[in-house]
Amino acid sequence: MYVPSHFAETDPSVLHALIRNQPLGAWVLPHPDELIVNHIPFYLDPTRGQHGTLVGHVARANPVWQSLSQATPSVVIFQGPQAYISPSWYPSKQAGGKVVPTWNYAVVHAHGTPQIVDDPVRLLEIVTLLTDTHEGGHAAPWQVTDAPADFIDKLLGAIVGIDPDRAPERQVEGQPESPASRQARHSGRAGSVGGGRGCAHGAGGAPIHCLTSVPGLHRSPPRCTVRFFHA
Repeated sequence: MYVPSHFAETDPSVLHALIRNQPLGAWVLPHPDELIVNHIPFYLDPTRGQHGTLVGHVARANPVWQSLSQATPSVVIFQGPQAYISPSWYPSKQAGGKVVPTWNYAVVHAHGTPQIVDDPVRLLEIVTLLTDTHEGGHAAPWQVTDAPADFIDKLLGAIVGIDPDRAPERQVEGQPESPASRQARHSGRAGSVGGGRGCAHGAGGAPIHCLTSVPGLHRSPPRCTVRFFHA
């Protein structure tokens, strides 16, 4: 993804916050004849590797895992809130008219070389991590151990884990705002947020003011590329 250096986002806490808030990633891998895309919920382990590690799993019936090799590059795209920003929301429109529309969005790209996990012990760890993460906010959280062990063992045989074992070149880069949205920040950010609240929803259906609701995104929504899989 093209990221101008002067718009770079390098704060891991901002990138990790978006991934934790939007864990369903669009996982893209190359194939000789096409690109393969799957939507997979990932768990981010911030303690593994320089920039953290993503782990997840897919159905064994899904042919995506059979296309992986020791050197298959891939990218996982985590899409946060996004919305069209109208110039009519900027106070500076009334002053001189030198404003244009822009599109605010928050996204993280995670690049790495995934590896297959077929060990049932590690698979159980992965599904337990995912389950505990997403059940944590429930009044009566379900646990993997609530199901019969033989039932879980059977289901583990129907999935394949994704857990990187080798690290590609790592880098963190990001673009937190466009020139137009930078102008809005300086001359009319309050107007754009207020307009978003009044409009209720952006073109994608997400409330526009949600762009400022993810921790670390108060400055501006990050348009980021992250290379991070553990060493």
